[in-house]
Amino acid sequence: MGLRQAAVAAAAIGLFDAGAAFAEERWWPSKYGADDLRGAVNNLTPEGVKRAAALVKTGKVYALGIPTGPDSPVYGQRTYTAEIVQSPPAGQPPAGDNKVTAHDEKVTTSMGIGTQMDGFGHLGIDHRYYNGLKGEDLRGPRGFTKLDLADVPPIVTRGVLIDMARHFGKPMLEAGQAFNRPEIEAAMKAQGVKIAKGDVVLFHTGWMKMLSVDKARYQTQEPGLGVEGAAWLADQGVVAIGADTIALEHIPFADANRPFEVHQTLLARKGVHILENIATGAMAADGVREFLFVLGQPRFQGTVQVVINPVAIH
Repeated sequence: MGLRQAAVAAAAIGLFDAGAAFAEERWWPSKYGADDLRGAVNNLTPEGVKRAAALVKTGKVYALGIPTGPDSPVYGQRTYTAEIVQSPPAGQPPAGDNKVTAHDEKVTTSMGIGTQMDGFGHLGIDHRYYNGLKGEDLRGPRGFTKLDLADVPPIVTRGVLIDMARHFGKPMLEAGQAFNRPEIEAAMKAQGVKIAKGDVVLFHTGWMKMLSVDKARYQTQEPGLGVEGAAWLADQGVVAIGADTIALEHIPFADANRPFEVHQTLLARKGVHILENIATGAMAADGVREFLFVLGQPRFQGTVQVVINPVAIH
C-alpha cells in the first residue's frame, strides 16, 4: 500500500495525523530535475527579459527595498550593528603629504533583516529542503554549500503588483486576513492584470503602514498569502512572490500548530523564492500593475537569506 492509500485508510479510522502526512509526503524530485538547485528561476529566459523591458513606458523607477539598519523590521531575534573604523586612529597623523584619512565599516547582521530574499535552504520540512535535500548535506563550516543564494542568477523579468488592499476596499488589511486563489483572481480581473510563467508577483496589503504605528505588531502579525494561493501561484511558474509584510503569509496562522506552511510550500516544495518587506506603497498609489522587475542580489556566499533592494521600472 502506498503512502497516499495508507493515509486515506488511516484517516477513515481516525488514526491519521494530517501534520505527519505533510511532513512525510514526498515532494521531490523537482519538476525541474532531480539534480536541480535553481527552482522556478529556471523559468527566466532572454525572451522574457525583452518582453519585460518593453513594459517601460514612463521610465519612473521605484526602489522596493527599505533602508537596512538597527531600526529595520526583523522577525524574531535578528540584529544589526555597524562599527566605523577610523584610519589613521585618533591621535595619529594623516598618511602622506596629501594627508589621507578614511573610514571603513564592520557590519554584523543577520541577512534576514529588512527587505530580504529567502533562499531554498531557509525553511524546510522535517530537515529536508528543496528537491528533498537534507539539511546535514547542505551545511558546511563556511555556510551553505548548496542552495546558496550567491548562486542565484540576477532576476530580470516582468513584475506584477496585485493590490489586495484596493480589492478589499481598505487602506490596510487586517492581521491574520488571508487571501487565496479566489481573492487573487478576482483582484487581478478587477485590476486588469494576468500572471505568466517567469513573473515576479508582489502583493500590496497596506500593512507596512503599521511600521510607523506599532512596529512590534508589524513584526509579529500580518495579513497575507494562504497555502492554497501560494501553491496555485507557484504552479503558474512564477519565479518569486513578495509583499509589504515581514513574512508574506498571514499571521496568526490558520492553525497555530502548523506555522509557516506558505514558506514550506514555496521554498521546499515548489522552489519559488520569497521576498519580504517590499515597499509597494508608491507603486500602489500610482496604480502601477506591471513593470520591469530588476534584482541583482548581493552574492554573499553560504547564505540562506540576503538583504536586497529590488527595483521596479514602469
